[in-house]
Amino acid sequence: MAMTLVESAKLTNDYLVAGVIATIVKDNPLLDRLPFIDIVGAALTYNRENAMPTAQFFDVGESWTEDTPTFTQVTTGLKILGGDADVDQFIQQTRSNINDVEATVIEQKAKAVRHAFEDRFFYGDATVSTKEFDGVHSVNLIPLTQQLHMGTTTTGAALNMMKLDEAIDMVKPGRPELMVMTRAVRRRLTQHTRASGYHFTVSRDEMGRQIEMYGEIPMVISDFLTQTETVSGTPSVYTLKTTGLTSTLFLMQFGESGICGAQNGPITVVRLGELEAKDASRTRLKWYVTLLNYGTLSASLVDGITDAAVTDA
Repeated sequence: MAMTLVESAKLTNDYLVAGVIATIVKDNPLLDRLPFIDIVGAALTYNRENAMPTAQFFDVGESWTEDTPTFTQVTTGLKILGGDADVDQFIQQTRSNINDVEATVIEQKAKAVRHAFEDRFFYGDATVSTKEFDGVHSVNLIPLTQQLHMGTTTTGAALNMMKLDEAIDMVKPGRPELMVMTRAVRRRLTQHTRASGYHFTVSRDEMGRQIEMYGEIPMVISDFLTQTETVSGTPSVYTLKTTGLTSTLFLMQFGESGICGAQNGPITVVRLGELEAKDASRTRLKWYVTLLNYGTLSASLVDGITDAAVTDA
């Protein structure tokens, strides 16, 4: 079973690396749950089930037929995510009486890495930039057969509860482990439950935080999901992160049968030392990482959702 970044931080004696990992997962509902597997090499190749074998009934003495399952081989390459953090030595020496300036700068760089990863988790598109991995909006992770759409042509529509339930049922086997949405959609769902007299159940997540649930599925908000997505076509499929008035709701299973991260080792913190051209030291954070979906049925989405009152049907 793959482990989360929080668990992987416990296996290192480098306090700085552990602190960086803790910063990246802090207050992050996705990275709290998203497991990562460590791989050797620059890519991971795995097999997705394509078609099951068949079984049938036979008469006595009838000739039996044979067939076998088929698989699709998928290769996902690691991408390089990171950045450099420079700290002026004069500032570090004279202004660190209260806060360690270098530690603060590195923490902020770690937060930038986190933000970049979560943004690409949703909107990564290797066809636009080969430097990044495909996110869950890509059909390489969630195929069109696992997508539902609100609205028509270039216009979205309010979330429909029947569509939401249909999207939940599309995730197999079992049920989704997480439902992710924008704040606007979350408010509209709350508005709908108040009007209908229904109340979400409340539980606690792995971090002990209260979390609301719909159909026993934890509901979380990601500020990296926008309410400005553009849709087009018939049906109105997501096409762009900006310039529109819609958003997408995701339902996901995680782990080695669902959505999973892959990395070649944990986040690396490299102290490059004194710079030649200026009185400063440089620290580099780098992460060889990617995102993949082992199964075609482990996630679904509803896109084209406008900030409007939720409907029942």
